[in-house]
Amino acid sequence: MATMKDYNNDVTPNWCPGCGHFSVLRALQVAAAKLNIPKESLVVTTGIGCSGRLSGYMSAYGFHGIHGRSLPVAQGIKLANKDLTVIAAGGDGDGFAIGLSHTLHAIRRNIDVTYIVLNNQVYGLTKGHTSPLSQKSFQTKSSPYGSVEAPIKPGILALANGAGFIAQGYSAYQEQLIDIIVKAIQHKGFSLVNVFSPCVTYNKINTYQWFREKLVDLDKQDGYNTNDYQCAMNTLVETDCLCTGIIYEEKGASYIDLVQEKSALPLTKLDLRLTSQEFSRLFEDFK
Repeated sequence: MATMKDYNNDVTPNWCPGCGHFSVLRALQVAAAKLNIPKESLVVTTGIGCSGRLSGYMSAYGFHGIHGRSLPVAQGIKLANKDLTVIAAGGDGDGFAIGLSHTLHAIRRNIDVTYIVLNNQVYGLTKGHTSPLSQKSFQTKSSPYGSVEAPIKPGILALANGAGFIAQGYSAYQEQLIDIIVKAIQHKGFSLVNVFSPCVTYNKINTYQWFREKLVDLDKQDGYNTNDYQCAMNTLVETDCLCTGIIYEEKGASYIDLVQEKSALPLTKLDLRLTSQEFSRLFEDFK
């Protein structure tokens, strides 16, 4: 049986001491161990920002892409080899600024990929700029009078666009976060895990204490039904999206189930070489 250490490559993370991302990394490693995923069958893709370093701290296949492009890479990998467990990770900008369209289309395609958003409501790597998830009036060096833009609500956005699995975690609620990631990976189809991961250096508003006072734990709400779409939407609105746990889950056919035969081999196992005759025939079309 695998352990968390099996997914630790001994590279020391250079996040700021106290950063919530440490807990997200550990939760992913423990979740992979609980599911006993072979390291050679696990791929983690990331984009740019503090969250982009996560793939480099995992003992598994990793791909550190450009800003906002962790999801296209993850989808391509899954389509090429459906036998792999593919995790995409990104920050506020990756998922909801330059990468927003990729997030929306990944949701509607329902490709079997788990997307973990490390949400600290600020751009940490660029020294504290506002992000699409920063709350109104949030002050930074580049917005000294406070942000005037309304923040995107990841849960509401995903639910409105048909996501089949939506959950939110919090770095300090480690056991719940591990359980969420396990269930997100097990879900057949696209799964979104939005993790509140405080930035201790550049966000002095949305602190650990702030989240402890604001967050509603859905696991402790009697009668909460994760299969009820309207209940999920009402809960997100009523809590201003400040809730943790599995918010909504709907089982359905994934993209690959719909476009590939179950017995079809992954592209990586097919012989895609062309014979000289086949190549000549294809070349004729371009004359």
